[in-house]
Amino acid sequence: MLFVNMCITSTIMGTFQIRKKNNGGFQFNLKANDGQIILMSEDYPLKVSCIDGIQSVKRFAMSDRQFDKKTSVNGKYYFNLKSDNGKILGVSEMYETEKSMYYGIESVKIHAPTAPLEDLT
Repeated sequence: MLFVNMCITSTIMGTFQIRKKNNGGFQFNLKANDGQIILMSEDYPLKVSCIDGIQSVKRFAMSDRQFDKKTSVNGKYYFNLKSDNGKILGVSEMYETEKSMYYGIESVKIHAPTAPLEDLT
């Protein structure tokens, strides 16, 4: 179900950022062009695995069926982006409304496929 009709222009570009964690692992965030984090990954033990995770997000972000919409115990909304085998590729922020969550999903669909990689390690 699509609540949002968003206009895609050539000026819209998100960024995948890879960071090294304090535990020695790696994590990526997908940021919208306004700098807001719209998807966060799990921790990966190796940088190459983190980059593979980004490629999977790019591949699966356009498919509505890959977005698993959830409601937390405190009543806020969020989503997981999953691969075909059910592995969670990324988790969204918490949203106050269901409609905001759908905006978040659309933002991932718009930004992820063409987002460049910024390596902050």
